[in-house]
Amino acid sequence: MALAGLTRAAEPQKAFPFAYDLHDFPNGLRLITVPTDFPNVVALYIVVQAGSRNEVEAGKSGFAHLFEHMMFRGTKAYPPARWEAVMKEAGAATNAYTSDDHTAYHATFSKEDLPLILEMEADRLQNLEYAPDALKTESLAVLGEYNKSSADPELKIHETLRETAFERHTYRHTTLGYLADIENMPNQYAYSRQFFDRYYRPEYTTILVVGDVVAADVLRQVGKHWSGWKRGSFRPEIPAEPAPTGARRRQLEWPSPTLPWVWVAHRTPAYTDTARDSAALDILSFLGFSESSPLYKKLVLEDQTVDLLAVDAPDHVDPYLFTVTARVKEPKDMAAVEEQILSTLKGFHDTPVAADRLEAVKRHLRYSFALGLDNSEAIAEALARYVALRRTPETINRIYELYSQVTAEDVRDVARRFLVETGRTIVTLTAGGAR
Repeated sequence: MALAGLTRAAEPQKAFPFAYDLHDFPNGLRLITVPTDFPNVVALYIVVQAGSRNEVEAGKSGFAHLFEHMMFRGTKAYPPARWEAVMKEAGAATNAYTSDDHTAYHATFSKEDLPLILEMEADRLQNLEYAPDALKTESLAVLGEYNKSSADPELKIHETLRETAFERHTYRHTTLGYLADIENMPNQYAYSRQFFDRYYRPEYTTILVVGDVVAADVLRQVGKHWSGWKRGSFRPEIPAEPAPTGARRRQLEWPSPTLPWVWVAHRTPAYTDTARDSAALDILSFLGFSESSPLYKKLVLEDQTVDLLAVDAPDHVDPYLFTVTARVKEPKDMAAVEEQILSTLKGFHDTPVAADRLEAVKRHLRYSFALGLDNSEAIAEALARYVALRRTPETINRIYELYSQVTAEDVRDVARRFLVETGRTIVTLTAGGAR
C-alpha cells in the first residue's frame, strides 16, 4: 500500500509529547498510530463517534450502550468463542465503554498479536451478526445493569438533572437510557440492525494504535482489513437545545436511608479548542471545587458538614453542564451547603483570581496530564477522549496551549456568562420525608 497521506507531528514542548502518524482512508476511516518506547506492548482503541447523543428517535434511548454489549456477539468468521480464545491466547486485556458522544472498544496485548487482532476487530465492526435471541439476552443484561445502578441514588439524581436541565437535546437522557426503552429493547431487533448500519461506519470511526509499533507496518495492516469497509450515508439530526430561560429545581425523595445530596448545575458551552471558554471553565472548576479549594477545606475538613464535594465539567460535542455535587451529612445543613456553593460561584463573578494561584493551577493541570501518560494503554485512553471530540491528537496541544493563555479576566468572564441563575438547575435528594 502506498503511504501517501501519512503525516507526522511532534514537538517536545507540546502537551501531547509523542510523535504520531495520522492517515485518512478514502472511505473516511482515520488511523492514528503513536509509536512509544514502552517495549512489546500495544494498546488498540477503536473510537466510534456514536453515543447516547446519537439516539434521536423517541423510544430508542440506550442503543449506543446496548451495542457495547452486542459487539461481543461475534461474526461467522469469529464467533464469540473463537474471538475470546484468540484474545485469551494473546493475554489481551479487553473491554469497552459508552459515553454521551462515543463508544470505544479497547484491548492491550503483545505486539506480535496486532495483525490478527486488527483482522478480528475489522471483521466484527463490518460483519457483526446476531439473532433476535442474542438481542434479547443482551437486553436483559442491560436491564440488569440498569436495575443494579438504580439502587444508587446518584443515578436517580443524574437522570433527573438531565431531564430537568434539557428539553430537546438528546443529552436529556443518560447513556443507560430510559427504563421503558430498555424494557422494550428485546422487541427492537429490526431497529438494532438499523442502528448498527447507521453508525458502525468508517466515517464515524478512528483507530488508535499506541505502543511498540512501526507506523508504516500498522498502516499496511489496517489497510488490508479495513480499507474495503463501505462508507455510510446517515447523518443524525441532533435537536438543538433552546437557550435556558430561568432557574430550575427538583426535589427527590429516596425510599430508603441515604445521606442527602445537593447538585448544582449550569449550562456551559460545547468543547472548543479555538476559544478559551472550555479551558477557563476547567481551570475554574479546579480553583473552586478541588480538594485544594477553600470551599472543600471549609465544608469537608473544617465544618465537616459534607463528606464528598466534587465537580463534573466533562467536555462534550454540544453544550452540556458544569455540575457541583455535595453529599451532606445532615438534612438540616443542605440549604447552607447549597448557599455556599452558589456563593463560591458568585465569587468568581466579582473577584479576580490571584495570579499566583492561577499559574499554580495551570502548572498542576499540565503536570497531572503529563504524569498520566506513563504507559501505552494510558496514552491511548487519554487520546481516545479527545479523538472522540476532534479526531486528532492536536486538539490536546491546542487546549493545553489555551490553558497557558487563560487570564484572571477569562475566568471571571466565563463565570459571568455561564455560571448564572438563568442557566441553573438544582436537584436535591433526601431520604423519604427528610427536609
